[in-house]
Amino acid sequence: MEWKRDWGLTGRVWLTMFLLFILYLVLMTVLLAFGAGYWLIVLLAVGMGLVQYFFSDKLVLWSTGARILEDGEYPDLHRTVEKLCREADLPKPRIAIMQSPVPNAFATGRSPKHAVVACTDSIMQLLNKDELEAVLAHELAHVKNRDILTLTMASFIAMITSLIMQSFFFSALFGGHDSEEGNSGMIVWIVSIAVYAISTLLILALSRYREFAADRGSALITKNPRALIAALNKISGRMDVVPAQYKAQVEGANAFFIIPAVSKNSLLELLSTHPPLEKRIANLERVEAELRRK
Repeated sequence: MEWKRDWGLTGRVWLTMFLLFILYLVLMTVLLAFGAGYWLIVLLAVGMGLVQYFFSDKLVLWSTGARILEDGEYPDLHRTVEKLCREADLPKPRIAIMQSPVPNAFATGRSPKHAVVACTDSIMQLLNKDELEAVLAHELAHVKNRDILTLTMASFIAMITSLIMQSFFFSALFGGHDSEEGNSGMIVWIVSIAVYAISTLLILALSRYREFAADRGSALITKNPRALIAALNKISGRMDVVPAQYKAQVEGANAFFIIPAVSKNSLLELLSTHPPLEKRIANLERVEAELRRK
């Protein structure tokens, strides 16, 4: 398999990371100007980031109720993942099953050697063999692209600003400030709100770029982008008829899913972790045209 890099997509990812780094420098400049006490918040955010990085697989599995499979369980699923890993030049990840009527799949783990690929029992019933392979290849592309590491790094500044906003709120509520400290704290708080809002939008954009990259990776692994197009259409169509209470049970993992567990008409593109279905299909059709030219 030729893992060809999409330089346009890669450029957008690096531009987003660069803008996040600029935001980080702005925030650090403000913190240093108005009081070093905020370094405690930075250290706390570092700790949270490390926990997220090293224990993301366990946290996601716990939050979704997904269960790691033994080698003898779901042998066809094991064989499919093993085949795709050979094509993608990846070590075989742990495989998990999630009991849910919401058809979906996700990958987590800080590196290919610590990865988990999971799918719901309902998606295995919904999709045919080629479509399920395409979905699993999408998740393995996330692993190969080290997306958990990318998004963990990207979310660092959002964690810092969130902690600052909460710290200021509780300090103002229970402790109070003298006039000078209050003015400095207010400036830091306002800057933190602005940085949090901008960084959140950039992180969401970065997440959408990673979905495009994983779709492309799936097409390159399977050489069958039509299978992923069919799978995305099936999953999206079923998502609209799954009762809301079942989608609410897994909505905390939407950023990891191949398609968020929400209805299409409730998505605002700017605030979504995933690109619109139509844009993903158009992207896959471009990859299909590239493959045909070879």
